[in-house]
Amino acid sequence: MLDRTSIDLLQGTLGVLILKALSWGPMHGYGVVRWIEQVAGDDLLIEEGSLYPALHRLQARGLVTSQWTVSDSNRRVRSYTLTDVGRRQLRAEMTRWDNFSAAVSRVLQSRRPRTA
Repeated sequence: MLDRTSIDLLQGTLGVLILKALSWGPMHGYGVVRWIEQVAGDDLLIEEGSLYPALHRLQARGLVTSQWTVSDSNRRVRSYTLTDVGRRQLRAEMTRWDNFSAAVSRVLQSRRPRTA
């Protein structure tokens, strides 16, 4: 298992992870973080200092909306919802990620070519 501190998210990756989390339904910020950490097996650590600016950027781009709601613990929290534009963006980003990761895998798994 990799050390949590050794894994840095590639630029732009946090946004697509947030969109994926919200594809399951509205969540508040803490719920987004917990979902990502649980699915990643706690190998990814998302700091609040990164999460909320990313959520605000996604909202400014029209990919998510937010509204004040009351949590299960009866606290007032901001809940985020994926928009239709956000769903389309998530699909496009997932395709790009699949293509990117396949290309990186091909390079990393390649053997040194034989010379004649």
